[in-house]
Amino acid sequence: MSGIFTTSETEFDAITELWEASVRATHHFLSDADIAWLRPRIREDYLGAVTLRVFRDDAGVIRGFLGAAEGNVEMLFVAPEARRQGIGAALLAYAVREFDCTKVDVNEQNPQALAFYQREGFEVIGRSELDGQGRAFPLLHMQLAIAKTASGAV
Repeated sequence: MSGIFTTSETEFDAITELWEASVRATHHFLSDADIAWLRPRIREDYLGAVTLRVFRDDAGVIRGFLGAAEGNVEMLFVAPEARRQGIGAALLAYAVREFDCTKVDVNEQNPQALAFYQREGFEVIGRSELDGQGRAFPLLHMQLAIAKTASGAV
């Protein structure tokens, strides 16, 4: 049965493979060298630093994953062949519902991700010139519009 499940470090290699395939399909602004630099950091540092959930298909294959921390969606990736099937939306809804995630940072050069989060009710509330690693990949800071209204920051 497909759905969202917990995972463990034993699946970090498979999750990292999915991450790379997804990044190559959507993050066209990253060079091969950028991806090579990020890959070991994803595998060794970032996956273990978040609350991680995976989306499995009916055969049990991981088709997407979510990493959340302190109310932020830190990572959300879907396998290229599984895009546009509702997996990203399901993972995001889970993050909002189960982890109270109301914020996400999106690479400015990734218009597909920006459009996805906007469709899901997030809006841009700020911008940074550098990414989380201090590199020149601008980030758009987004917040769930309902959360913004609920906090009184209208």
